[in-house]
Amino acid sequence: MHAYVRVDAETPGGWRATLALTFGREGERTVLARRVHSGPLTVQRPFHPEGLAGACHVYLLHPPGGVVGGDVLDITVHAGPDSRALITTPAANKLYRSAGPRAQLAQTLHVDAGAQLEWLPQPTIAFAGVHARVATRVNLAPGGSFIGWEILCLGRPDSGERYDGTLGTALELWQDGAPMWLERARYDGQVLLDAPFGLRGQCVSGTLLATPVVTPDRLDAVRATLALHDTVLTGASMVDDVLALRVLGFQTETVQRALTAAWAALRPLLMGRPALPPRIWAT
Repeated sequence: MHAYVRVDAETPGGWRATLALTFGREGERTVLARRVHSGPLTVQRPFHPEGLAGACHVYLLHPPGGVVGGDVLDITVHAGPDSRALITTPAANKLYRSAGPRAQLAQTLHVDAGAQLEWLPQPTIAFAGVHARVATRVNLAPGGSFIGWEILCLGRPDSGERYDGTLGTALELWQDGAPMWLERARYDGQVLLDAPFGLRGQCVSGTLLATPVVTPDRLDAVRATLALHDTVLTGASMVDDVLALRVLGFQTETVQRALTAAWAALRPLLMGRPALPPRIWAT
């Protein structure tokens, strides 16, 4: 079920690109069992740096290097029963200035019973003058496990560019058709960026969701890890079986570093494997 995160077909101009990935189990090993794509969306060759029983690592590729007004990108990932998959990107995703048409990026992730999916993309950078919508929906079956994050940088602080544009975002986690986490934001101009009830002037925000949490000691472990990152604002809480973490900062590097540390603390507790960062993060 894709619900409203599907893209609008009537958006004029721009690239139309789709990518559908299905992961399955072959013995102890997880493989990329199916890959269907059209337009400028694809993946690098999957590999297994954690050994046969570890996660299958996949890097998403968008050769144009960014999204412009009128682009419509649709990504679907299906982690089949008992599969182990980690998905990331080799570089930041860029939402460029638009002359009028809206760009749309929809990401729908399905996690079957016994499957473990890690969704860890590099940051999304929204340029001044952007007109876009980015929506991510996770559909989780009972017995599935998920750790994922979304990192958003409004403007380009290193270049002195202050954000100004129209951007809608959505992040949702569902289980058996029932919502576990629903979050929507609209960054029209600089109101939410500057507001004390918004980003407090800090242009980089990150959200990490992990489930099932099961025991409160996992929240304590994350909070102890975040206490070491005093250059960013952090907060972590539990909502039923979902652990939610928020990080605010002025640089993508410091926000991503805090989220990576939280992921490294959570992964052994939720998925029973030590944290092995994707090699691409070191380049």
